[in-house]
Amino acid sequence: MDGISLVKKIKVLTYPWHGDRPLDLIFPDEWEVVERKMAGHSAPKLTGEQIRERLANPIGTKRLRELAEGRKECVIIVDDVSRPYRTHQVLPYVLDELHAGGIKDDNIRFIMAPGNHFPLTLDKIVDKLGEDIPERYLVFNHNPYENNVFVGKTSQGTPVHINREVMECDLKVSVHGIVPHPSAGFGGGSKIVIPGIASLDTTYYNHKNLTAGRGRGRIEDNMCKKDMDEASRMVGIDFIVNQLINGFTDCCELVCGDIVAAHREGVKIARKHYVTKIAEDVDIAVGNGYPMDDEAFKAFPICMQSMREGGDVVLLVHCPEGSVGHYLSGRFGKNYGGKLFNPQGKGLTSPSKEKRRIIVAPHHSKIDDTYYGANCIWVKSWEECLEKLHSVHGDKAKVAVYPTATLQISEEEATRP
Repeated sequence: MDGISLVKKIKVLTYPWHGDRPLDLIFPDEWEVVERKMAGHSAPKLTGEQIRERLANPIGTKRLRELAEGRKECVIIVDDVSRPYRTHQVLPYVLDELHAGGIKDDNIRFIMAPGNHFPLTLDKIVDKLGEDIPERYLVFNHNPYENNVFVGKTSQGTPVHINREVMECDLKVSVHGIVPHPSAGFGGGSKIVIPGIASLDTTYYNHKNLTAGRGRGRIEDNMCKKDMDEASRMVGIDFIVNQLINGFTDCCELVCGDIVAAHREGVKIARKHYVTKIAEDVDIAVGNGYPMDDEAFKAFPICMQSMREGGDVVLLVHCPEGSVGHYLSGRFGKNYGGKLFNPQGKGLTSPSKEKRRIIVAPHHSKIDDTYYGANCIWVKSWEECLEKLHSVHGDKAKVAVYPTATLQISEEEATRP
């Protein structure tokens, strides 16, 4: 695990997909400030040779080039920019495998799988895939409302309607990644199917009805996740390429192969990789939204585990495009929204122990209250935030900073079944 340092200035990254700009967090000399990084924060980026080695040794299935032999049409499914994986770091090697198996460029297409999020514009597709991909290949956004075909029902009763283009291909590959997730336990694996390429009604049934066992780190008794796994078998995903990322969003580990077996091996690594030693009973917990600033509310849990009763929680949110658009749970009117819209926000307005919730956001829209709660204190800069903190805590405060808080999980969460 990275060292825990007592410091007065901490440099964090901000603006994912917008240059990864450094920000210095300056604290009063009298304050006790610790930085807590996840275990894999500084893990080295995989080399091209290491990526090739992972692809050559898949878990639970044949090598991708072998699966490609004799296939006619291939789809590569990729998640959206709300997931911080630099897919372009691994795509060239995936394409090499497909070409080695006899698949031609004209028979490969990409499906961007934002699930219930808004579709990707070309600039974001380029950020995710690289500039050459949309020039060489057809790249489509998944539409959760139309052009989905019925595959069947899961044993839990979920009606599985899946992207038509995916189902018309006889080789289905997904390239995405594994990070902690509040309902699926960990992202990656079958989550690329539900919600990634599923209809809105399919995801609605899965998310609304299958709540048993959900929570960050929970997999084995997680009915929501089990349902996703079953649906992925019905869809017939042939091969997954799942990244784990370091504190700079570089691919530092890769698991490949069967959509369930490879994912489970990846989760074993993820439990050790994203785990963070919590600083307990702090007066101020600072959670950086990087690298998932459009869903920076995911930084909240680790801060709450760290903070004393009546302390302050600070979230750093640097996201010019604003909070992620969400057809299922987003707000589309003053008093209404998607089928799972919660007018009280994304769980952050439930009873909690913080005194104040301060959001540092250079770019703020009132609709962001849907995600962070109506009682937040919004400021534009760290300097404004520090002034508000100092006015209450004076010359004595115990502070913890989590530099990639949306990725970080506690030791308790990391050991959940």
